[in-house]
Amino acid sequence: MSDSKRFVYVLESKVTPERHYVGLSSNVTTRLTLHNDGLSIHSSSHRPWRLLVSIEFAEERTAIAFERYLKSDSGRAFARRHFTTKPAGAN
Repeated sequence: MSDSKRFVYVLESKVTPERHYVGLSSNVTTRLTLHNDGLSIHSSSHRPWRLLVSIEFAEERTAIAFERYLKSDSGRAFARRHFTTKPAGAN
């Protein structure tokens, strides 16, 4: 991935909206298709997925660090606060 774009993305399960998946890819559209086709063992049981957010990074090491952060306890809390779908009228 040295010369390509780097994206950290967060998916939300359409069946179980409280279930999220965080990943790193150079092509989020293709990666989402792979998740929804059941080709990722870590996400196949909660499909279909929808894209909540995709963030592009200029440097791969920064993208990797942010992905790791989102997979930590404090990163999961950050993602819930900032990236999850909220019901209409919710704060």
